[in-house]
Amino acid sequence: MVKRIFDVVFSLILLIGLCWLILVLFLLNSNGFFFQIRIGQYGKAFTIFKIKTINSNTGYISGFGNFLRKSKLDELPQLYNILRGEMSFVGPRPDVVKYYNILDDEEKNILKMKPGLTSNASLKYFNEELILRTKIDPSEYYDKVIFPDKVKMNLDYYYNHNFLGDIKIIFKTIFRYIK
Repeated sequence: MVKRIFDVVFSLILLIGLCWLILVLFLLNSNGFFFQIRIGQYGKAFTIFKIKTINSNTGYISGFGNFLRKSKLDELPQLYNILRGEMSFVGPRPDVVKYYNILDDEEKNILKMKPGLTSNASLKYFNEELILRTKIDPSEYYDKVIFPDKVKMNLDYYYNHNFLGDIKIIFKTIFRYIK
């Protein structure tokens, strides 16, 4: 209950305080918003909100879009997902359906939690796109190395999470992106 109150209060404060920034980034980017179905708590699908970083005409990430991704500013609209109760500030990052279909029974415990804007796994793989660009087969590397490691880290979070730990993850995230 404390976590939900924290999520509502701070997502509302941040949305009010940062709505101008989201609007400016949206206008500067000119690619619009990105909506995608992700898997949330208890396996329920929901629509995640982001600022679109891929140019619709070229299919490539724009220079500004690259900045938005690296700084994670493209994820600011997910504050709305948090306010709506579909996400939390801290929890396993929500993924697409195909990855949740391959979880074993114990790994499915991850789905008992709300997905988060940040997590220890997202901090470890903050440069995931760069890692994948160096691989011969990025999809295979993600499927066989990164995704299983994220699942392991998310299971550890499931079994050991607490509010103080969440606050520490939030601060690690803030300091990761402001340096």
